[in-house]
Amino acid sequence: MKKGRKHQQGTGARVNGNGNAQQHGEHESWKKLKLVVIHQALNCDPVDIETLRSAAVSEGGLLTDEIRRKVWPKLLSVNVYNLPAKPTKDIRENHKDFNQVLLDVRRSMKRFPRGMRVDERQVLQEQLIDIILVVLQKNPALHYYQGYHDIVVTFLLVVGERMAIAMVETLSNHHLRAEVGTIFALSWLITWYGHVLSEFRHVLRLYDFFLASHPLMAIYFAAVIVLHREKEVKQTECDMAMVHQLLSKIPQDLPYEELITQAHCLFTRYPPSLLAKRAALQSRKSITINCFKAFQTATQQQRPDSVLRRQLLQGRARGLGGPDSQLVLSGDMQPNQAANQAANQLVKMAVWGISATLGAAALAVAQTALDWAPDFFMQLF
Repeated sequence: MKKGRKHQQGTGARVNGNGNAQQHGEHESWKKLKLVVIHQALNCDPVDIETLRSAAVSEGGLLTDEIRRKVWPKLLSVNVYNLPAKPTKDIRENHKDFNQVLLDVRRSMKRFPRGMRVDERQVLQEQLIDIILVVLQKNPALHYYQGYHDIVVTFLLVVGERMAIAMVETLSNHHLRAEVGTIFALSWLITWYGHVLSEFRHVLRLYDFFLASHPLMAIYFAAVIVLHREKEVKQTECDMAMVHQLLSKIPQDLPYEELITQAHCLFTRYPPSLLAKRAALQSRKSITINCFKAFQTATQQQRPDSVLRRQLLQGRARGLGGPDSQLVLSGDMQPNQAANQAANQLVKMAVWGISATLGAAALAVAQTALDWAPDFFMQLF
């Protein structure tokens, strides 16, 4: 009986081993087939961009850095035969962002592969500084922010310095200009998750996905992360600080392929155009936004003389209570009561004015987010 059990166990082990070998063989076949499809799309005239996008979004993404070096430029419509020149050292002279970029890059050691020689990393860090400064110098409308280097370093490590300049410039003008209004997810979005993920392979997988998708896809991915952690969120104390602490840290064992699929489905079900309509509907319900035009008209109708006259009359009413007080006081109201009422009215007007201004600012941000995409990007999608 013991021998029988041993024999059965050994047979089971061999079956499992064969099963793993079979799965490995199927995976390799699938990988080879996907590589063939990608190469065929690259060799089409014109390039089959839709197939490349599908490959980047589907399971496994673009598989290797070698493929990424060929496909990423196509996804951003970068001409690999017309790349910018290698930056010269004078790019650093009198550049307003140099000191901040230098500090951020010096602190970015963890973004480089483990085990990399110090001298190699230092060379790449110098290139990273130059790439950022060149892009900013060529595009005065762009502004550096802390976290921008986390995006640039990913491209530098994959495609090299000159290609990175071209790709980052295009990316900065067409993907990274959408307005961001979140709090806990800010570092997720402005770095395309590069700053918060410890495994570089996960960063690359997300970059495959984002480069092939709408610029707002990073926000959809943030949404599915929150949905994935629904139980944790609901079990957390209903306090903004507690929720912020929970969500600001991304688990490193997330099911990335599953979340990418969910984000893609969420985008299909709730595209930005639909959200834009709902946002517009919500803005019409806002009292502050509806009243802002009237408020703005009222402020434009103010005249300095009339304001000064009202202030003068109110001052006399508070201090004297004489004939001029009849212009301000009503009935038997005492001067102190009138002053308090005037102060309360002033506070109410100030609060109302601030609310209206903030409401208008929120609407402006929403409109900017809707209108951000230039004609170039609309042609791509």
